[in-house]
Amino acid sequence: MNRFEYVVVSIDGDYANLRRTDIESSELKLVARALLPPEITEGTRLLYEWMSYSVVE
Repeated sequence: MNRFEYVVVSIDGDYANLRRTDIESSELKLVARALLPPEITEGTRLLYEWMSYSVVE
């Protein structure tokens, strides 16, 4: 299964814009906040693995 690393760039209501950090990319991914850990803020680092997001400490 693939692993992707993201950072929360911005939060807009029920959605968050994520940018990949494990590769060079300027594209943003729009993700529903219901799919993300509730404690996210702008700048939070996330790991996507096994169809689930978790906070990277």
